[in-house]
Amino acid sequence: MQETKCQNRFDSGSGAGAAVFPYKRFLMPFSVLVVLTMLPALAADAPPATPPFDARRSFNYLTQVCNIGSRTSGTRGMEQQQRMIAEHFARFQAQVKFQAFDAPHPLTGQPVRMNNIVVSWQPAAKDRVLLACHYDTRPLPDRDENPRLAAAGLFVGANDGASGVALFMEMAHQMRQIKPKYGVDFVFFDGEELVYDDRRDPYFLGSTHFATDYRDVPPAYRYLYGVLVDMVGDRNLALYQEANSLRLAPEPTASVWNTAKRLNVREFIAKKRHEVRDDHLPLNQIARIPTTDIIDFDYPHWHTTRDLPAACSGASLAKVGVVLLKWLETVPAPPAGGNPQPPD
Repeated sequence: MQETKCQNRFDSGSGAGAAVFPYKRFLMPFSVLVVLTMLPALAADAPPATPPFDARRSFNYLTQVCNIGSRTSGTRGMEQQQRMIAEHFARFQAQVKFQAFDAPHPLTGQPVRMNNIVVSWQPAAKDRVLLACHYDTRPLPDRDENPRLAAAGLFVGANDGASGVALFMEMAHQMRQIKPKYGVDFVFFDGEELVYDDRRDPYFLGSTHFATDYRDVPPAYRYLYGVLVDMVGDRNLALYQEANSLRLAPEPTASVWNTAKRLNVREFIAKKRHEVRDDHLPLNQIARIPTTDIIDFDYPHWHTTRDLPAACSGASLAKVGVVLLKWLETVPAPPAGGNPQPPD
């Protein structure tokens, strides 16, 4: 039986300066107070160690994002998160750009201003890779067992929304310490799930806009590969290889999981498990950027009011972070003649 992240999904400016955010508070699980600074040494011939990834700090970032509350596209919560992201990466001297576009609201038809955020490291590099996540939250926790909460409850999206943001915010601390093989862009997609009715409302608004713009208005640079992260903060992390990633982007899929194997990160399991419709599909099928999806789809709190920081772990974020930091330094060269066109 095919398993997907959703039903009926799509197939195919800088900022700087300090800001004070009025956070509500969540309790931090004791387990995240341990800082994961380095995975155990493997052997004398192991690859050079990656810079320390601070699990506690990454979990604090996740909590800060969740303290905003709902971050549904076009809302004040989303605007607050956008300021937080832009100000954070500007402090690390990254180039921050907003890619603005409008999309009709599923209920009213009125235009909703969306913003993809592109954070660039080594912006002059012509050969690049992208790491992407979505940073919006679903309007409602519509899979909650309680019908009242499903219809009108608060969806915080700690794992499904905040985990990718927190991961990239922590990686900013290490990006000046590593030596990426290519230029790197962190891309935050808006409008991944501005969805009230799975049978009616389109998914992947931000990634579709990004991919279409890349195809129709080719930039002066090119993306060799992409990695999408989604729901990577689960306390019980298990990252299987996703079926569409294996079919559409076998090279980055294999290289990411091989990197995890070299680092002895056992949560990356080199077996196919789920077929997921996600933001990597527009990147593969429209932009023709071979992009793999790192996703833990065995998450019992998906689209419920229980998707809270307590269900997540900074240690899980750190395990994904050290793999991606090492992968950025060891990205394989594309095949001679360029990447083959992925199947539709």
